[in-house]
Amino acid sequence: MYLGRVVGCVWATVKNPEMEGHRLLIVQPVTPELQEAGKRLVCADSTGAGAGELVYWVRGREASLPFAPGAPPFDTAIVGIVDSVHLGPPAGKKAKAPVRGKAKAC
Repeated sequence: MYLGRVVGCVWATVKNPEMEGHRLLIVQPVTPELQEAGKRLVCADSTGAGAGELVYWVRGREASLPFAPGAPPFDTAIVGIVDSVHLGPPAGKKAKAPVRGKAKAC
């Protein structure tokens, strides 16, 4: 799975009949630090994601699975909307021990 941000939508008047009724969105891939990474791509939407939302998407055979049965011929698909991203400490640095009495909510 990959992270991305929805930046637009695609309107197609002519498409494969199996794709009828499915939304196509433009996604900008991003790194875990939410920096742009790579070229934008078109993804089928199985979640109802909207413009500006952070999503995770898949490519290949897995892209058709959220739409089964019938499995339209999608190569990329949005399979989840991300609520938040929590990163660990940078590589090579130890995480600090938690302070007693001050629980941190995730």
